[in-house]
This record gives sequence, C-alpha cells and structure tokens, in this order.
Amino acid sequence: MAARPSRWSRPPRALEAPSYLQAFVLSGVVTVLVTRAYLQATGFPQLGGGGLHIAHVLWGGLLMTAGLGVGLVFLGSAARILGAILGGMGFGLFIDEVGKFVTAGTDYFYAPAASIIYVAFALLVLLTQTLRGRTRLSAPERTANALYTVVGGLSTGLTARRRAAVLRLVRDCGPDVEEAVARLLDAVPRREPPAPRFWQPWLLRARRAAVWVTTHRWVVAVVVLYVVGEPFVIVLRVLLDAVTGELPDQQEWGAVLGVSVSALITAVLSIRGALLLPSDQVRAFRLFKLALLVDLLFGQIFSFTVNQFGAVFALAVDLFLLAVVTAEYRRLCRRQPSDR
Repeated sequence: MAARPSRWSRPPRALEAPSYLQAFVLSGVVTVLVTRAYLQATGFPQLGGGGLHIAHVLWGGLLMTAGLGVGLVFLGSAARILGAILGGMGFGLFIDEVGKFVTAGTDYFYAPAASIIYVAFALLVLLTQTLRGRTRLSAPERTANALYTVVGGLSTGLTARRRAAVLRLVRDCGPDVEEAVARLLDAVPRREPPAPRFWQPWLLRARRAAVWVTTHRWVVAVVVLYVVGEPFVIVLRVLLDAVTGELPDQQEWGAVLGVSVSALITAVLSIRGALLLPSDQVRAFRLFKLALLVDLLFGQIFSFTVNQFGAVFALAVDLFLLAVVTAEYRRLCRRQPSDR
C-alpha cells in the first residue's frame, strides 16, 4: 500500500532552479553596473520636480513586481526565465540605492554601500553554485519536473531533445508513471530544433578560446606567479602608505585593515601552495583555489568599500584567475588515479 502523502510535505524542487537564479543574478549585476555608469556619465540627474524625486528604487520595485507577476500568471520555463530577468533588474535597481536606507542622511554615496551590494550578489552566487549539480531529486520531484516540461510545451511544442530529457527524468519512477508521461508526450505537438542563431558560432569560438586560455601551460604558470605575488604587492602598498603618511587620510580604516588581513591570509595560503608544487600539485592548486576564494569572499568586500566600483576590474581579474586555477585543479584530480 502506498504511503499517504503528508499534508505538510515540502513542495517539489525545480530542476532548473540554478538557471533561474543565474539569470536573476546576471541581470541584477548588469543593471547595477549600467545604472552606476549612466548616473556617473549624466551627473546624477533627478527625476521629478517641485520637491519630488522619483528614486530608481521605485522602478526596481515595479520590475520585481512584474517579474513575480510573470511567474505567477504564466506556466513554463520561458516564463520563469523572463520573470527571473525582470526580477533581477528590479533587484539591481533596489540594491543600488541601499546607501540611502542604511544611513540617517540617506546618503547614496555611502562608501560601504558598494560592499553591501557585492555581498548581496556574492551570497546569491554561492546559493546558485550550491544548488547547481547537487540537487538530487526524488522520484516524485523528477515526475513533477517532467510534467512541468510537458505543460510548458503544450503551446510551443517540444523538440526531440526535450522529449528525451522528459523520459530520462521519469526513468525508474515506476512503469505506470513512465507510461503515463509517454502518453502525455504523444499529445504534445512536435517541434523542430530552432535554426542556429547568428551569435552561436561566436559563442562557440569564445568557449573554445576560454578553454584554451584556462588550460594552456604558460597561462597557468603566469597565473600561479600572480596568485603568489599579488598579496605581497597589496601589503607593501599599505605599508608604503603608512610610511609616507597617506594612510591616516584614508576614511575607511576598517576596510583597509580588512584588505590587509585578507592579503596576509591569501599570501600564507599561496606560499604554502608554491612550496607544495614540486611534490603535490593537487594540494598546491587546492590551496591556490582557497586563496582566491578568500580574496573573493572576504577581501573583495573591503576592496569595494575602499575603491568603490573601481574594484570591479580587480574582481574580474580574480574570477579569471579562479577559472584557470579551478580548471588546472580538476585536470590534476582526473590524472591522479592513473598516476598511482
């Protein structure tokens, strides 16, 4: 006899949740950067008149409502993605004005605001990465996701690839479920795969270039040298400012201290990794990766306070370094069993 479902059972999880979160985060980050660039270029104009100021946080709320509305009204993955993009844009406009809501004087230019924005998106990225590849769905959840895909294809049809994915989802869920889903698929219109978009060949070339860059020997060597040397440059710069008397003029002392502590931790980890390189490359690159994660999840928070959005370039460099180190670490892990 089948177990009676609990009245308070957890709702089934969405298999494509990481993709929705990724769309939310990317649209939010792009919105913040575009908004800041636009306001900087136009001299921070104000919408309104007669003592009124229409802050862009209101447009953010409107877009988040629109994104939520799309997800509530329409079915299918396309609606979820559109809702995530609209919601991400709204969240970007909302979080961009966080300085006004954490200061008594509603200061948009509050220095730690950039760090707060960075932390918000960093936590969302961590959530996305936690869900990606680690979501093990139960049989009922896989059935629910299969049915959700079928429902989304009722109006537009499903390609052969999507049909095969639906059947894989319900595999081992029981013969009754497999037969029922197969019969539902027969009722869904068939659709040919879309023609290649003009940008797809360029995307493919970009991916190949990224793989080449992240796996080429001399690139890996340069990255290792940078990971080992860059923390010392930061510490020396802070010490030089202290000696020359420029450090006391720094308004964000706590942030400078945070950057220095992060650089010291990163230096210790990278030196330890460099010492392990001749004997244990897997552990060495694991330490390099940990050093970069310390900088990304700790040091960059204070870097955004000190340098404001000028720290975006350093963040991009760190992400590139992390991609190279992670690719090399995975390659070494794959090689390790065959070496023994």
